[in-house]
Amino acid sequence: MNTSKMRRKVVPAVENGDSADKLDQVLLSAAICNGEDVGPFVRKGFASGKPETVLLHLRHFARSKESEIEDVCRAHYEDFITAVDDLRSLLSDVDSLKSSLSNSNSQLQSVAVPLLTTLDSFVEARNKCKNITLAIQSLRTCVQLVELCSRANRHLSENNFYMALKCVDSIEREFMNKTPSTTLRRMLEKQIPAIRSHIERRITKEFGDWLVEIRVVSRNLGQLAIGQASASRQREEELRIKQRQAEEQSRLSLRDCVYALEEEDDDGFNGISDDGKDGYSNGSNGMLGFDLTPLYRAYHINQTLGLEDRFKKYYFENRKLQLTSDFQVSSMTPFLESHQTFFAQIAGFFIVEDRVLRTGGKLVSKMEVENLWDTAMSKMCSVLEDQFSRMQTANHLLLIKDYVSLLSVTLRRYGYPVEALLDVLSKHRDKYHELLLSDCRKQITEALAADKFEQMYMKKEYEYSMNVLSFQLQTSNIMPAFPYVAPFSCTVPDCCRIVRSFIEDSVSFMSHGGQLDFYDVVKKYLDRLLTEVLDGALLKLIHTSIGGVTQAMQMAANMAVFERACDFFFRHAAQLSGIPLRMAERGRRLFPLTKARDAAEEMLSGLLKQKVDGFLLLIENVNWMADDPLQSGNEYVHEVIIFLETLTSTAQQILPVQVLKRVLQDVLCHISEMIVGALLGESVKRFNVNAVMALDVDIRMLESFAENQAPLLSEADASQLKAALGESRQLVNLLLSNHPENFLNPVIRERSYNALDYRKVVTISEKMKDQSDRLFGSFGTRGAKQNTKKKSLDALIKRLKDVN
Repeated sequence: MNTSKMRRKVVPAVENGDSADKLDQVLLSAAICNGEDVGPFVRKGFASGKPETVLLHLRHFARSKESEIEDVCRAHYEDFITAVDDLRSLLSDVDSLKSSLSNSNSQLQSVAVPLLTTLDSFVEARNKCKNITLAIQSLRTCVQLVELCSRANRHLSENNFYMALKCVDSIEREFMNKTPSTTLRRMLEKQIPAIRSHIERRITKEFGDWLVEIRVVSRNLGQLAIGQASASRQREEELRIKQRQAEEQSRLSLRDCVYALEEEDDDGFNGISDDGKDGYSNGSNGMLGFDLTPLYRAYHINQTLGLEDRFKKYYFENRKLQLTSDFQVSSMTPFLESHQTFFAQIAGFFIVEDRVLRTGGKLVSKMEVENLWDTAMSKMCSVLEDQFSRMQTANHLLLIKDYVSLLSVTLRRYGYPVEALLDVLSKHRDKYHELLLSDCRKQITEALAADKFEQMYMKKEYEYSMNVLSFQLQTSNIMPAFPYVAPFSCTVPDCCRIVRSFIEDSVSFMSHGGQLDFYDVVKKYLDRLLTEVLDGALLKLIHTSIGGVTQAMQMAANMAVFERACDFFFRHAAQLSGIPLRMAERGRRLFPLTKARDAAEEMLSGLLKQKVDGFLLLIENVNWMADDPLQSGNEYVHEVIIFLETLTSTAQQILPVQVLKRVLQDVLCHISEMIVGALLGESVKRFNVNAVMALDVDIRMLESFAENQAPLLSEADASQLKAALGESRQLVNLLLSNHPENFLNPVIRERSYNALDYRKVVTISEKMKDQSDRLFGSFGTRGAKQNTKKKSLDALIKRLKDVN
């Protein structure tokens, strides 16, 4: 209705029309004729709100074309009729063709129906085959997936986590997107992360258990490695002993002695080498008994999980915490008892780290291990400094030093620098020796206090070997008969054992400490032990405990044996220090116990002099103005000679001949002085030539005693003993001389009277009288000779007084 109303409103406009509408109609007609798109005209009509105008134009165009069509039809009417006739003529042919086609179609249908049925069956069968093939492929995929899942479960149950992860990775990579079952796919998406998380937890727990176990293993490992270092050092010591024996045989030119040094195969630390040919492996059957398999397994699993860097950091932090814990020194346990565990724990830690560094890929870096070692070295040095400063026992310090040196040897084999530890040991060298000297001083004091000054009695050969041969105190290589009475007391081997122990402890402290030539240091402290400690203790013993000739003689005999022992001490120190004996003997010094030896001999001589003085008191019974000379000597000299012979027979059993010679020489010299002193003394106012002749007999008897010692000593030593009576002999010779004035001749005096003091000569000569109060009055019966001797002696006295 609205449309009709609108038309009625538009029609007048159309009817009235204007040039624009006509133009639009012309353009639309042209466009249709040209086959162009009339869409713009339609849109324009709708846009202007006059679609009826466009429709009117189209209708107008259609009417104009209908007339053209009619014109064309009129023009071709005949042709059309002709065409219709032709078509009618063809109708019969078409009918026959139609019937023929129908028959053919029927035949075709009859033939094609079975074929189509077969084709449908074939298509259906082919589709089923495709479906079955697809199902089989899906089943195969599922079977493979299930097999992988089963294999992963089996590996998980067997704790073969790496293979389980490989299975999981294979499932995720090959089957996750190919799995036809959404249920399986969802299950895999859920379980694969869970499996990886489970493996991570399990491997972390195993690694944690390994961290706990490796602490105990490290301690045992360190103890074993240090023990093997000790065994290796012992083998080296045995080899050096053989070498020293060979050198000694060579030095003694024992050409008929065939020897050979057999070097044992020193494989170092059995089971610990630097070339990976260790006795242990990553398994648990290694000789050292530590297993790195859990560590490497955890590292490999974390690499597979893509957590390598995190595991490296976790491993290093935990090992660093363990090392820090190992540094703790318990204040409840003495360090002497815990030092082996302390150092063995650290040694085992770094042996493990060395193995991990060399075989663990890039689990730890060399820089990290070096940083840990620097920390450990600093801590060990500080602990040693602190503990050494507190120690007051040399043996304790030596035990710790030996273990630290073994630790240094052990860790040096793995390339760890240990110079700082050796510097700490060298720094406390003086303190150790001071403590050692103090200990030896106490031991020597106790040994000397227990001495009974009795010769040592040995029943068995092993006692002789232990107390004599072990210190080379024997004077002959012939084994004595047993029981054997040694010339020394028990003090000598006791002190020798103390000194030998000092030498061995000193060498033990100085050796294996980084210093190769340490003999001079050992020798210095050995000198101090002998000169300050032993010599001082012997001096004190001599001055405080000796109260008789027997004790003094035993002490003198001991000092003679100590002289041989000191030679052994320095040779022993040189041998232990690795110094050839010829070099040690080249730098040989004087006997270090000289003060004690001299004091002992002086004490013995003093006591003997006291005994002799008791016999010399009989000089007071001498008749100094005798009418006739005594042919057998005075009484005192007989007593003295009996004493000296008894002394000699006793002393030669224990005293060396040189000591006995020195003692006898000192005693004879004292006797000579006492004889001269008797003539000088106030008790003798005057004496005559008969008394001098009796003294001459006394001195000849003493000289005869000295000469009789030649078989025991030697001709030269016997001559020296005789020379000890020189002063009294020269004085008697001068008083009995026919020409006493020769004393004034320097040549004669130096040759025959060199022991006389001219002042004594003057004093004694003035006391000499004859029976008629004339000097030398009894020399003859003729006055001329007497006067000549008297004048000569008076002249001598006068000349000597003038010189004075």
